[in-house]
Amino acid sequence: PKRPSPMATTLMSAAAQSRVAPAGPSSRSAASSARARSSVASSSFARTSQRGSRRSSVNTQTRATVSKDNVFAKNPSSIQSLNNLAATASAMPHQPPVTGFASEASATMPHRERLKVFSGSAHPELSDEIANYLGMELGARVIKQFADGEVYVQIQESIRGCDVFLVQPTCPPSVNDNFMELLVMIDACRRASCRSITCVIPYYGYARADRRMSGRESIAAKLTANLLTEAGASRIVMLDIHSLQTIGYFDIPVDHIHGETVILDYLTSKDFSPKDLVVVSPDVGGVTRARAFAKKLCDAPLAIIDKRRTGHNKAEVMNLIGEVDGKVAIMLDDMIDTGGTLTAGAKLLKESGAKAIYACATHAIFSPPAVERLGSGVFTEVIVTNSIPHTPDRDFPQLTVLSVGNLLGETIWRVHNDTPVSFNTL
Repeated sequence: PKRPSPMATTLMSAAAQSRVAPAGPSSRSAASSARARSSVASSSFARTSQRGSRRSSVNTQTRATVSKDNVFAKNPSSIQSLNNLAATASAMPHQPPVTGFASEASATMPHRERLKVFSGSAHPELSDEIANYLGMELGARVIKQFADGEVYVQIQESIRGCDVFLVQPTCPPSVNDNFMELLVMIDACRRASCRSITCVIPYYGYARADRRMSGRESIAAKLTANLLTEAGASRIVMLDIHSLQTIGYFDIPVDHIHGETVILDYLTSKDFSPKDLVVVSPDVGGVTRARAFAKKLCDAPLAIIDKRRTGHNKAEVMNLIGEVDGKVAIMLDDMIDTGGTLTAGAKLLKESGAKAIYACATHAIFSPPAVERLGSGVFTEVIVTNSIPHTPDRDFPQLTVLSVGNLLGETIWRVHNDTPVSFNTL
């Protein structure tokens, strides 16, 4: 066999000697360096553990402060159902991990201070009611239009690391302007390094353009959902969307809130005999909504008006399914536009023997000639909410406007604290 070379023999001999050689000065120096490194590592680990302990203590104190600072259980202006739920709900917030520029601010900022609510120019009165329920001031901002109609938005306070809620219904008379203003507000907040952006949209414009009825039509509900998502919205809160399939158009979380619960609370305060009530759906598409409402309203029976549309904003009543003779009819819809559907249905109910007719809807659009139709005397009372601003020129004697400020305020608080919003179900 081939023998190793002299150089290889010398190297192997030196290696063997180094393994059994006594520890010299250089070996003692290496051991000392290793012990020093171990000491430094132990000291660093101890400091890290202390920082983690202090951070845990800060989080515990923050949660205790939030729990003690919960204002909703003792808010005298809220409706009774919300009071009871708020009193039993846990105010202990879950703080999800944050990333990017907002991480340091979110880790050190008290939980309640991270909540910021800003109002658009579409409905400042409703925003004020929401802020009053939350026990806080609205965020400072500047919104104006240039001479050529362009929208300018500036946030006038720091929102770095904050959960921002933008309250803006995209409602008449300036649906497109209100929607564009909301998009610009989202962009301004996103560029200010906020933690999340939730759009609270009491009335969602273009919701009725949710499907194609004939060829070469747009689906504007999907288009507006894409615009909100691409602008930077993290979540959407809607109030009584026209069609639930619109929720599926969004690629971000959507919380759907039922405004009918406010109307239900108002009706239960009236002295109605349960055997005299009947809930009427003005069309076949609203049967699911009317059935759920009737179950909550003394488990009242259900009637359906069969109608056939002859064009946009036009309807022809065909016949009535159900018994309304001698009963108090509660007509329920998600919105009232021109009032043609409800008025024609009310005339049919009166001809069928109904002794009183109440029209209920969440969104009072009231496009002309709605005020004249609804105030003609065919209705005993017309009950709506303030999801759309109410002006004196839209008033008539039979009209009752209920506030959804407390309802939206409670929803904002629950979303901010990562608690369920299922309290608001029919």
